Amino acid sequence: MSDYSPQGFRMLPTGVKNLLIVNAIMFFAYYVIGNTLHLNLNALLGIWPLDSGYFRIWQPVTYMFMHANLEHIFFNMFALWMFGYVLENFWGTKRFLIYYFVCGIGAGLLTLLIPGGLTVGASGAVYGILLAFGMTFPEERIYLYFLMPIKAKWFVIGYAVIELLEGLFVTDGIAHFAHLGGMLFGLLLILYWRRHPFSRY
Repeated sequence: MSDYSPQGFRMLPTGVKNLLIVNAIMFFAYYVIGNTLHLNLNALLGIWPLDSGYFRIWQPVTYMFMHANLEHIFFNMFALWMFGYVLENFWGTKRFLIYYFVCGIGAGLLTLLIPGGLTVGASGAVYGILLAFGMTFPEERIYLYFLMPIKAKWFVIGYAVIELLEGLFVTDGIAHFAHLGGMLFGLLLILYWRRHPFSRY
């Protein structure tokens, strides 16, 4: 499906590094602008339902760089680094970034079809990254809570099932279907690449 990055293996490759930087800048801007100009960047750049009156055409892209709080951005960025740097080293930066944005934008578009409120965060793209890791390295062991080893393929399947059940039966303000949307669009793109192995991207 792909070849290894020509730059060799790096713990913080270019794509992951730049995504971390942009997310950090936008999180900082959210607080600074909110406190100084009293402008809620999350409300402007997060994604709203089509019938809310607040939807804007840029939101399916910009919502990926906004986060609700420190815990939200920390876990998303940690997962992005943990799984993303391996994939970027394996795929190369261009393919990795194409995949990331397809997952993130796809997840955002899916949320437009689901009743709800404001959605922010990189979780859709990150769940797509998680799916790609599980499909690319299914036998790799992930340490659940840093203690219990579980194969990546079962880890991904378990997370997908949990997200589906919580999306259907739990009302907790979390965009579970955005997470599933990221995985769905990631799956479709990976299957396309596997059907067209000589495609550059």
